[in-house]
Amino acid sequence: MADVSHNSTHSLQEYLLTPARPLADNPRRVPAAGVGTGYRSRVAPKPKNLVRNLSRRGPHRVLRGDLAFAGLPGVVCTPESGLGLPAVAFGHGWLNGPQHYLETLAHLASWGIVAAAPATQRGLLPSARELAADLTATLDICASVRLGRDGNISVHPSRLALAGHGFGAGAAVLAASERTAAGGTLAAVAALFPAPVDPPAEGIAPGITAPALIVAAPGTDTLAAADAVALAQSWGGEARTRVLPAATEEGLVEGRRWAGFLGLPASERKTQLAVRALLTGYLLHQLTGDKAYAVFADAETELAGSLPVAQESLAEPLEQKPTGLVRTVLSLR
Repeated sequence: MADVSHNSTHSLQEYLLTPARPLADNPRRVPAAGVGTGYRSRVAPKPKNLVRNLSRRGPHRVLRGDLAFAGLPGVVCTPESGLGLPAVAFGHGWLNGPQHYLETLAHLASWGIVAAAPATQRGLLPSARELAADLTATLDICASVRLGRDGNISVHPSRLALAGHGFGAGAAVLAASERTAAGGTLAAVAALFPAPVDPPAEGIAPGITAPALIVAAPGTDTLAAADAVALAQSWGGEARTRVLPAATEEGLVEGRRWAGFLGLPASERKTQLAVRALLTGYLLHQLTGDKAYAVFADAETELAGSLPVAQESLAEPLEQKPTGLVRTVLSLR
């Protein structure tokens, strides 16, 4: 925040957020008159159109700020203004950080959702419990502090969600379990390609009553894919599992476009777009009650790029797809 000096007399909202590039410069931006400009859409579009729209940036200009000013390293993205907004705390994958999910966080903010991610536990041997505690702290910051330079951004305390990718998905489940046990408010959980953590997420999932979206890659030949199945089977509340046939577990990570040439998991635009659409639609429905996005929480609706998995069929192997040795090794965390 180079344009604002740190001063103990300043309130948090004065320097927490700084403008990012206006979305008007983005050719994929959805027009302001399009679907999703408000939380209560009058006409429910076809699922195919919903997915296409939600894979693009939304109608809101996005601001980006530093959570460090609230005492926790990390990043927060918000729409330019709004009161009583929904919020999600996002956990990063193994050996990654919020900088590898900035476009996803900004995407959520462009659709009216405050999205924040702590920048902790990024080493070789991270603690899922510690990241879970930081995710809880992130949610508390979002819900208790007025954001924006003029304090014109606030989060509704009952519109809170936890989400994460890989290792961060496991940490989000741990945070959800602890929040549920403490009687805290939690409207939804999203586990994107969950990876094994300690303690095992599936062991504590039965006590979580909040609804969940679990996104998995096809096949059960990696620990992450198998963990998604185990998590869905054990979830205490309503769980919706979706498989992305063309996705890879590490494709959601941004900024690794050339990693494939080194034999490492590379960023995949298709995976990112598909996940962003599913995550955005699910959160808009669960956090705001907008029925236009109810199909994202439906157990039977087929959405473009993903397939629903019925709860009773989770005991059966998912559709197989060859995966690389590196992806299998990277799942061992």
